[in-house]
Amino acid sequence: MALVPDGAEAMVAHGCEVLVEQGAGSGAGITDDAYRDAGASVVGPDEVGSADVIVSVRDLPAGGATRADGSGSAPTFVGMFDPLWAPQRAQRHADEGTCAISLDLVPRITRAQSMDVLSSMGTIAGYEAVLLAAGRLPQMFPLMMTAAGTLAPARVLVLGAGVAGLQAIATARRLGAVVEANDVRPAAVEQIRSMGARAVEIDLSDAGADPSAAEDAGGYAQAQSQDVSGRQQALLAPYVAASDVVITTAAIPGRASPVLVTAEAVDAMAPGSVIIDLASERGGNCALSESDVEVDRGGVTVLAPTDLVSRCARHASQMFSRNLVTFLRHLAPDGEVDLRDDEILEAMIVTRGGAVVHPGVAGALDGPEPAGKA
Repeated sequence: MALVPDGAEAMVAHGCEVLVEQGAGSGAGITDDAYRDAGASVVGPDEVGSADVIVSVRDLPAGGATRADGSGSAPTFVGMFDPLWAPQRAQRHADEGTCAISLDLVPRITRAQSMDVLSSMGTIAGYEAVLLAAGRLPQMFPLMMTAAGTLAPARVLVLGAGVAGLQAIATARRLGAVVEANDVRPAAVEQIRSMGARAVEIDLSDAGADPSAAEDAGGYAQAQSQDVSGRQQALLAPYVAASDVVITTAAIPGRASPVLVTAEAVDAMAPGSVIIDLASERGGNCALSESDVEVDRGGVTVLAPTDLVSRCARHASQMFSRNLVTFLRHLAPDGEVDLRDDEILEAMIVTRGGAVVHPGVAGALDGPEPAGKA
């Protein structure tokens, strides 16, 4: 849920009228009465379109931002619709005249940290990924000394040490697993070690890799050449084979997810092992991943869930709402939308005045269709 009752109350206190679609919070255990108690109005789906600003976790359906009052002026839409990866969504909003603002594009600057929904949702996803793996692995995670003998701890490999990866490391460590992790960004090595995991450092220089070009100015990983990618797969394969659980989280904004785990690497894993691929919406980090489909490869289970955040709906909604309220206060500092010249807004506004105005998204519209795996 994009806005929980505390968030609705905060926006009412900010001078806004808040409309909540009937039953919208039921999946997170939030009742309509909780929203009414917070000062919001609970309305039917047809009345939501009368708002000046529509907020949603995911994208709106076609026509979802059309003004229900017949005024002809489209509202401002704020949500996560990954326009760099799917620029056609932005084009649809432009065609409908919507001012669409993507929460996926919150800039990585200090004063925008409290608006960063990607980090919040990554925290949830990393945590849930470990719980899912622990439930499917046919052994316990911790080392145990029992009257029946010693039980060895599970070996967990985390590929990608962004927010989701670091949370996966922390959670697996709390459950008692022996954890290793890898990330192409040199700065991630110390972060991995700080979480109590062993950093898997691989040398890609012989394939022409430049460590200084491994991440962009925003701290995100950069796409690698095919030579570097192939060398990375080969060097990671022995670590994959030795692991009971592999959790992959590597993502590149606007690009297909890099394949880190090949089919051959999966074949070398012991039966009963589990792979959780958190990057499947952009193709996946495992060559065998299929979104929301359980794949069995010689007894190795490959899972690529896209609903992990919703499995922790209450806390996910709470975190999303706090990020969103901070952004909405920035968007409407005096209770009215103010699309002023501003570093944060300029980074996040995708469509305005019937056109795609974000340079990166406009460039993606003119470029080739993204490939499924890379």
